[in-house]
Amino acid sequence: MAAHTQKQFEMFMSQLKETNATLDFYCDFPKIARNVADISISLNMLNYLLGKQNLREAVEALWARDPKVFDVMDILIATRKKDNKMFFDELGQFRTIHSLFESVDGVMGFLEGTGLANVFRKPEIKDLVDYVFGVETGLDTNARKNRSGEITEKLVAKIFANANLEYSQQVSSNTFPAVANVLGADQKVFDFVIKTVTKTYLIEVNFYSGGGSKLNEVARSYTDVAPKVNSIEGFEFVWITDGIGWHSAKNKLQEAFAAIPSIYNLTTIKEFIDMVKHS
Repeated sequence: MAAHTQKQFEMFMSQLKETNATLDFYCDFPKIARNVADISISLNMLNYLLGKQNLREAVEALWARDPKVFDVMDILIATRKKDNKMFFDELGQFRTIHSLFESVDGVMGFLEGTGLANVFRKPEIKDLVDYVFGVETGLDTNARKNRSGEITEKLVAKIFANANLEYSQQVSSNTFPAVANVLGADQKVFDFVIKTVTKTYLIEVNFYSGGGSKLNEVARSYTDVAPKVNSIEGFEFVWITDGIGWHSAKNKLQEAFAAIPSIYNLTTIKEFIDMVKHS
């Protein structure tokens, strides 16, 4: 017998939200400030190049003083040394951007080739520390996907706390021998665990604003895990998920919805809370 009806599934899908973003989702300014501070001394030294018409002469003077200051120049085109970004040089050779910073000729090749030389000469940039703060802000948008999960967990934790529910976070399945036994090699770390007098709820939380193969994998995984956990007396698997990304994986979510009794979204989570309080 299916865990939910088709009507319940359609209602669930209609409730999915476009975003879970809070204002601190968009930029992690403390991290951005730390990244800039780590290289601020070198950036301040590179400020010497701004406004110089004879840029090569200025580069040579700075190189003679401290060639290591050029090691941070990757960030000026929104890349990092650790990214190991590659390019084809004028000889058709494939090499890393950072390899250009091993000589004055290489630095000049970088500045002229990227167009930064003209930007420096005008100068269109007044201060490289401020400029890199802007670059880091742009690069930080790439981390939003990771923050989405963190924000959802924080949001659910706040909802639980406001409902006066006691919970634990990031709990290994090995904490519960019976659960570890049924999961076998597929051990998990559950986002939340809530214990009542009669039951222990093992909870996974996620949010998907966009599609992708990961959604199918997650739905398939939880469809496998839920019946194993639910087969243990006193345990129940709970999945709290939301996001319009599920429209791209509707069929797989529907399969999970038919097999997992306790699936909730950010609209219906209050139903879960009510159930817990009365269990």
